[in-house]
Amino acid sequence: MSIYDFKVKKRREGEFDLAELKGKVVLIVNTATGCGFTPQYEGLEKLYEMYHDKGFEILDFPCNQFMGQAPGSDEEIHRFCTAKYKTQFDQMAKIEVNGENESPVYTFLKQQQPDEAVTGVKAKAAMKMVSKLSKTTKTPADIKWNFTKFLVDKDGSVVKRYNPTVEPKVISKDIVALLKGEELPE
Repeated sequence: MSIYDFKVKKRREGEFDLAELKGKVVLIVNTATGCGFTPQYEGLEKLYEMYHDKGFEILDFPCNQFMGQAPGSDEEIHRFCTAKYKTQFDQMAKIEVNGENESPVYTFLKQQQPDEAVTGVKAKAAMKMVSKLSKTTKTPADIKWNFTKFLVDKDGSVVKRYNPTVEPKVISKDIVALLKGEELPE
């Protein structure tokens, strides 16, 4: 099983078949427009601009499960992101990433990469704080907060999970390795 076995709801009408991403490196991110991590949209857009022509995609899944930080309709969220951060990557319909209504693709992502490494004093403090605020985190594999990122290789395998404190620019070296067909170091 891979991400290619899933279809997700598009921001507008219809479904997006993730099988259309075969052969590409993909970063999947749950986002919010009113979060302390929202400025990461700028870094995500830079990654997209740097690597899109080389076979890289970003799938943005707005999620309002963490203190209601993604209010508004899918269109309102999209307008905010394109106006403020000039985002060009695909933004899907708003979803839930934890709980009984979680998106099946997120169930799969969490099964494939259940651990979220957190290193550094500032990152640990930030994650400890948001973990206390999260009302939807029930299991160790659950998404802890907005801007959790999953990196998927060209074969559709989920190869790495990044906690919300990891800035997009840090992921660049892993994207480059996967685009070259290399395995990521442990």
